[in-house]
Amino acid sequence: MKSYLPPMRALQVFEALGRLGSVAGAAQELGVTPGAISQQLKILEEHLSMKLINKDGRRTALSDEALAYHRLVSEGFDRLRMAHTVLQRAKMGADLKVSGLPTLLLKWLNPLLHDIQPHLGDVPLRLEATHLEPDPEMPVDMFRLTYGDVAQRFPHARKLFTDICFPACSPAFLDQHPSARTAEGLLDLPLIDIDWGPAYNSVPRWADWFAAHGLAGARFKTVAVHSLSSTALEAAAGGQGVVLAQRAFARFDLELGRLVRLSDDSMPMPLPYYVCWGDTTLDQPKAREFLNWLIIISRKFKDET
Repeated sequence: MKSYLPPMRALQVFEALGRLGSVAGAAQELGVTPGAISQQLKILEEHLSMKLINKDGRRTALSDEALAYHRLVSEGFDRLRMAHTVLQRAKMGADLKVSGLPTLLLKWLNPLLHDIQPHLGDVPLRLEATHLEPDPEMPVDMFRLTYGDVAQRFPHARKLFTDICFPACSPAFLDQHPSARTAEGLLDLPLIDIDWGPAYNSVPRWADWFAAHGLAGARFKTVAVHSLSSTALEAAAGGQGVVLAQRAFARFDLELGRLVRLSDDSMPMPLPYYVCWGDTTLDQPKAREFLNWLIIISRKFKDET
């Protein structure tokens, strides 16, 4: 009687073949001959009682029935590879991993790290900037800085702050366009927009700013649309136009004089930023010190806002 799961080696071959798209590629990655690949695929087909491979001349492709199966098998191997990475990192020496949205790391966290680094001793910070939200279950030894309701997917989450946004531009641009101080004046100026994508369609944009100032439906000039707030801020600091800036991200550019806030009015972001962590994250060296520091600086930031 067959076991419930196919042989692991056959699954490994199947996963590599589907990912790489060729018998030769799978053989090279796994360090075996093409014949050994074909043999393991035959074992898997016999175990599953289904055809997995279509051959068209020299081209090898997964059958329609095998595609959905391969997606699930690939997820399993991705988790195995991730588990191995976590284990290897632990063997090589502990570091403190912080994953976060790119602009949140670059523009908010990074300028503040000089304050916490002396307290971390020999434990280095490993910063990973990515929009892709990690699996909330693995790796369990990391912090994640993120925005909005996605934080509820993680075992633990703590609200950091709710940001505000307002128009900002470079000092030189303001000197050339003093009308930028008013909402009406902004209508005739080049505006830099930020679009995080459909998952964040409630984040304020220029149309929302004008509507809040009695100019709903007014026409305005967008010169560029950025997917990253950081690149939009750099464009504004370079004199390309006016950006609807978040205070957390523009804070140090404002202090350094690279940007000028154009209005005392502001619009709140609809949702807060969060720090998230797993069940064993705080077992890592210096993890509690980092979390406590993060909460303290976010509290100070809220008081200043």
